[in-house]
Amino acid sequence: MYEYLYKLCELAMESILVASGIVKRFGEVEALKGAELTVARGQVHALVGANGAGKSTLIKILTGVLRPDGGQISFEGQERNIRSPRMARLLGIGAVYQEASFVPDLTVSENLRLSGTNEYEVFRWVSRLSNLRVDKNMLAAECSVAALRILDLARVLSWEPKLIILDELTAALPADLSHNVFDVIVGFAKKGVSVILISHRLSELVNVCDIATVLRDGRTVGVVESIKDNQDRIIELMLGEKVATGVESEYGGSFDSGGNEPVSKDKEIDSSQDVAVVIENLSYKSNVRNVSFRIRKGEILGLVALEGQGQDQLFECIAGFIKPTSGRIYIDGKPVRLGNAISAISSGIVMVPGERRQALLPQRSVHENIAISLTRTFRNWGPLNRRKENERVGSIIKMLQIDTRAQDEVQRLSGGNQQKVVLARWIVAGFKLLLCYDPTRGVDVETKRHFYSLLRELVKDGRSILYYTSELDEVPLVCDRVLVLYEGEIVAELPVQQATEEALLRAAHGLVAGVVNG
Repeated sequence: MYEYLYKLCELAMESILVASGIVKRFGEVEALKGAELTVARGQVHALVGANGAGKSTLIKILTGVLRPDGGQISFEGQERNIRSPRMARLLGIGAVYQEASFVPDLTVSENLRLSGTNEYEVFRWVSRLSNLRVDKNMLAAECSVAALRILDLARVLSWEPKLIILDELTAALPADLSHNVFDVIVGFAKKGVSVILISHRLSELVNVCDIATVLRDGRTVGVVESIKDNQDRIIELMLGEKVATGVESEYGGSFDSGGNEPVSKDKEIDSSQDVAVVIENLSYKSNVRNVSFRIRKGEILGLVALEGQGQDQLFECIAGFIKPTSGRIYIDGKPVRLGNAISAISSGIVMVPGERRQALLPQRSVHENIAISLTRTFRNWGPLNRRKENERVGSIIKMLQIDTRAQDEVQRLSGGNQQKVVLARWIVAGFKLLLCYDPTRGVDVETKRHFYSLLRELVKDGRSILYYTSELDEVPLVCDRVLVLYEGEIVAELPVQQATEEALLRAAHGLVAGVVNG
């Protein structure tokens, strides 16, 4: 049990960062219970753990966003009391957090000036990291999630830090941009810069990390070298008493340690089934161009696209957030009023966004965030039936296994539990079409398993799901059929049996000879 302590002592000889005995409490919740982390110079160090293990809390302490309740931090051989992000930056610590660090109502240029960053250097790094076109005069709110993440990283790199911390950065990036990020990370490490990488994608860690520290329930439970050969060991450490191999969800369907077995499906979806949703010639400016498809009852239809191919606008049109230039949407044969989110919800169209904060009331309780959907129409206004509400909300919390230890404020939950709260809201309210936009972004493997199985359970009674994912290996795990979007158009339709990563990537890059109909 002292294996990891020996490893920490060994690393301390050449370390740039040593964090020992870190404790952090949020009221009665103890998020960190003596966490340990030692990072060597020029090392790419993975920090892994299930959602709620304390990873984000630990890095916020290392960067001065939060103050620890106990423990010591040593940086470059000296004990430090890091009181603010500015102090961390002056020491040479730069971090890209899970949520974009940009003020939505300010332009990109204004945000950079606000942080005292050299604008020229930032855009030089943006060009090196991606081919994204980012206008410095755009409001941050108008930028795509991927663009904001690349801007966040470019800002940190322009500071020339000694230690770079990346918290689920690539979860919001398509594969091509992730590769660019990793190339830059490896280049920095060769120059002696240290990197802490937090990611739930073990395949990423295998390719770029030298070593992994594993957190569980706020404690450091292991330090693992040779990640490629020890993925099962990492999963075991993350899950503790839960068996990592052959885990069976409460809804059926098993997964291996990498989550690479598909969710069991009671029956195949065939073309003779009733059509639930019809999208007809939907267009939005030049972003979405004459998109048409159908979703059958009981079907999970996947959507794959590289960054900036119109998937954001397509989902926003269907959800009623923006009004399409042309086209029609039908639910069970009835037209849906376009450009009106209330009408979409009333028609049974609801959305689980990739950016969880867009759908949450962060300072309200778990119960309130879920129950708000029960009073969405005028006929539900008036005196509340508290007993019935408590029963329904309590039942869904139990069903989704939502961690409610910090239930007074949903912002204190881990990312995976926050996403469960958003989903719980619409399960309680009821829906016909669930729009899932990259819902497992930044979610650990165990929560993903539960999420996939839950979605399969939800469509058993004839409901439908449109599922966009930036992780191509998710498609066979959850979808029945998949569409590929390229430059705002559907360029391929594949049954899940033919949706290999190679086929999806070729189609996503526009390299398709024809459409395969499912």
